Amino acid sequence: MFKGFEHTGIASPDPERLAQWYVDCLGCTINFRYDANVFVRAPDGTMLEIIPAEGERAPQTMKDPGLRHLAIEVDDFEAAYQKLKALGVHFYTEPANLKGNLIVFFADADGNYLHLIRREKPLR
Repeated sequence: MFKGFEHTGIASPDPERLAQWYVDCLGCTINFRYDANVFVRAPDGTMLEIIPAEGERAPQTMKDPGLRHLAIEVDDFEAAYQKLKALGVHFYTEPANLKGNLIVFFADADGNYLHLIRREKPLR
């Protein structure tokens, strides 16, 4: 009956700018637009819908209630990390190895928390 999460929504003051960041930095493609909403698709087929934000963003930390980060799976952690560094991406943490899993937290163009990860053994 239920097949999975078709997309995740993110509200942005500038959906086009944020969508382009996902294209430029994470290799996504813009695959659908309607009104001011923009859908981006990752190479694995997962999608984000970026919608116009209303109002001001409240301060946030990594452990505030609600959605906290999007995890971005990579095959080559070091190459992905270096690419993001070269693009001037802001990192919240330094890369770490936690029980064989390589991780680092970083920000998208709006400051949303993202999590680069290369698992030693996939959860699937």
